[in-house]
Amino acid sequence: MTLKKWYKIIFILFCLLLTLGIIYYSNLSNRHQAIVKTYILHSLNIIDSEWTKGASSQNIQLTSPTFRIDNIYKSMEGPKASTYYTLDTQKDDLNWMTAFHIKATEPNTNKQLTNDLVCHFNIDYQDQEHHGRWNLLERINKQYPRLLSLSHGIENINFPKGFGYPFFSNEKFFITTQVLNHNINDSVFNIKHRIDIEYTKKKTLKPLYPKTIYMMLPFKMDIINNPINQIPVNSCIPVETKNHTYYNKAGETLSGHWKIFKEEKKYTYNATEQLAIQDTVTVHQIIPHLHPFAKKFTLKDKTNNTIVYTCDVINHVNKIGLTNTPSLSSEKGIIMYPTHQYELELITKNTLNEPQDMMASLFLFFYDKELDLKIKKYNNEN
Repeated sequence: MTLKKWYKIIFILFCLLLTLGIIYYSNLSNRHQAIVKTYILHSLNIIDSEWTKGASSQNIQLTSPTFRIDNIYKSMEGPKASTYYTLDTQKDDLNWMTAFHIKATEPNTNKQLTNDLVCHFNIDYQDQEHHGRWNLLERINKQYPRLLSLSHGIENINFPKGFGYPFFSNEKFFITTQVLNHNINDSVFNIKHRIDIEYTKKKTLKPLYPKTIYMMLPFKMDIINNPINQIPVNSCIPVETKNHTYYNKAGETLSGHWKIFKEEKKYTYNATEQLAIQDTVTVHQIIPHLHPFAKKFTLKDKTNNTIVYTCDVINHVNKIGLTNTPSLSSEKGIIMYPTHQYELELITKNTLNEPQDMMASLFLFFYDKELDLKIKKYNNEN
């Protein structure tokens, strides 16, 4: 076979593979297209693919790889990147995280851009490492090890004065940040995310124990494509069933990521089991995670008929997005009880003619009395 024929065969095979790739890509969801595009752009060094990491005596700084925005990306759909972070691998001294910030920036000038381009920034701790160091082995694998999530509408958090999250310098954390773009569809541009974590070495802080609760609504597979008027009360149609699908003790299928339609709607969920409060505790920080068109999010003490926390959400006017989702911060704390029933209530109002996606979570931070005793002992010995 001549060289010319070999070139022809290779060209035909290339065209065939390219065609199959285009067909495959065009059938992917917007979220998966973003993953593929970002991987290709980073792998070919078309855009910067590296994290930048640094730290001073009181601040940890991380800058994400470059993200390209070339499409509308709703919550959970945009380009994202993850990395592990350790403050200092050579030291095991005790530190305290006290504040968290994220902003979108222009890659070349570092100029701050609108925070409408921030979907979320997550910090996950390493369950076995963190609890194992303090010999709190019974806490391992009891909940998803997420410290917190800052999301659209709440890009800055300061723990209440006198409180913090304890960590060792050589402790490892997993960082993820993701892009959001609800409104810009007439241009292609690049951005980065700048993350700042404030910390201190003070020995007088009180430790906070994080716990996440989230709204889950029942659904049945056979109604996913049915009309809206056939959805049972306080049920949902999930965005998709591969992620954020759960099962309760009764065997019901639940979703934590669902569609909302053009109307005002109220959802409720009994969060008592998720909270799993064993002793009387005080909560000092509550951070909401919501999507656009959320209107009001409340944590209720059903036993006392009182409100633990309520978030009156401010949505953008004339465009999609969250202007503000107020958090709770309290030095005094709010008492929560192991014998009480707690309920999440969410009110949404979709003002558009097409369905929108919704999630509703709370990151709660409790005073950790058990860990406080261990830390005081550690400080006395060190």
